[in-house]
Amino acid sequence: MNQLANKQAPTPFELGRVALVTGAAMGIGAAIAERLGHDGHTVVVADINLAAAEEMVAGLKVQGIEALALAIDVGDADSIAAAFAEIQARFGRCDVLVNNAGIARTQAFLECDLGDWQRVLNINLTGSLLCGQHAARLMSANGWGRIINVASISGMRASMGRTAYGTSKAAIIGLTRQMAVELAEYGITVNGIAPGPVDTPLTQTLHSVTTRNSYVKAVPMRRYGTPAEMAGAVAFLASDDSSYISGHVIPVDGGFMASGILDI
Repeated sequence: MNQLANKQAPTPFELGRVALVTGAAMGIGAAIAERLGHDGHTVVVADINLAAAEEMVAGLKVQGIEALALAIDVGDADSIAAAFAEIQARFGRCDVLVNNAGIARTQAFLECDLGDWQRVLNINLTGSLLCGQHAARLMSANGWGRIINVASISGMRASMGRTAYGTSKAAIIGLTRQMAVELAEYGITVNGIAPGPVDTPLTQTLHSVTTRNSYVKAVPMRRYGTPAEMAGAVAFLASDDSSYISGHVIPVDGGFMASGILDI
C-alpha cells in the first residue's frame, strides 16, 4: 500500500463520510442511522421496506441530517450489488458500513426447519459477507473504512430455541475476526457489537413474557437495553477514536455476559 499517496490524499472527513446502515428503517438500525447522522455522516438508510426507509429519511432530514433511502434485500446477492452500484454512482464512496439487517426464528433444535435454517444464515451471515466485500472495495480506494457487524449475545451463549439465529450470530463473530485480519492493510477496521436484550419491534414480537422475565433476571442491570444504547457503541466503533481496535465484538448487554449467580 502506498503510504505517501494516502497521506497526500484528502481525508475522508474533508470529503464527507458516507455511512450505510442495513435494516435501518426501524429498531436498532434506525437508532444507529440517526446517531451517525448526528455525528456528521451522510446516512444511507438501506432496508427491504423502501417505504419505511423513506419515512425514516424524511424524519432524519427534519433534523438536518443528509440521508438517502435505498432498497436492499441482504438475502439477495443481486440486490446487494445493485444497492452498492447506486451508492458508488451517487457518492463515489462508502466510509462506514453497519451490517445490521437480520431475521430471527425461534424453534427447538429438533424442530428446526431446513428452509428456515438456510434463510436465517443467508440473510444474517451471507448478507453480511457480501455487503462487507462491496463496502471494502469502495473503502480501500481511500485507505480508510469502518465495518461494524451487529452480532448478538446469542452468538456467545446458547439459549433455547435459537439454533439458526444463534449459530448465524456466532458465525458473524468469526467473520468479523476474519475480515479484520484481511482488511487491515487497506486501513479498514472491522468490529462488532453483541446486543443483549433490547426493546425493539422484533423483540416485542419474538420475546414471550417468560423470555422477558428470564432476561431481566439474568441481566445485572435488571432491564432491557435501548436502541440508542446500541447506537452509542456503534458510533464509537465508527469513529476515529477506535482507530487501533479491530477484530473485536463488544457485548452491549447490561452485564449479561459477565454475570453468573445474581441472587444469594
